[in-house]
Amino acid sequence: MGFTRRDFLKLSGVTALGVTLGSLGFDLTPIKAYAATLRKDLKSAKESTTICPYCAVGCGAIVHASKGKVINIEGDPDHPINQGSLCSKGSSLYQLANNRQRITKVLYRKPYGTKWQERSWDWAIAEIAKRVKKVRDESFLLENPKGQVVNRLETLASVGSAALDNEECWLYQKFLRSLGMVYIEHQARI
Repeated sequence: MGFTRRDFLKLSGVTALGVTLGSLGFDLTPIKAYAATLRKDLKSAKESTTICPYCAVGCGAIVHASKGKVINIEGDPDHPINQGSLCSKGSSLYQLANNRQRITKVLYRKPYGTKWQERSWDWAIAEIAKRVKKVRDESFLLENPKGQVVNRLETLASVGSAALDNEECWLYQKFLRSLGMVYIEHQARI
């Protein structure tokens, strides 16, 4: 077996890196303790499956929750698409659920206003419904200029996202079509 100069340089580089990292004093004890605690917590946690919301691939994930809080998210090995693996964005799902900067309340800014106001979810849902109904009532077309019955709404549009699974998309389409909407789009990378 020949030992080339290139092999010598590779081995020297790996050895130097190992010595350098070893001398910095990395202590893995806290990480091992956290892993042991997490393993214990996962045994009593409620497990549910979900779909990653980041792109249109539809990778499956398992969410572990305890006392109303997400404690772990990992790839679903039984899912036919990703078979347990997650990309870098999917691996960060835990941070999406547990983030102090995540907005959890409705914020409303009046037209031409400069300040955000906190509002309730009931107010927001009622306000959205009121505005959709107002626009629909004002601009619903029963007939086109030729006199043909069209029953459509051309002043509202919808942009969906990949966070919806097939069944949710089907229900959403039914709802939008029942309003008479014709401008319905889907964008997977919202």
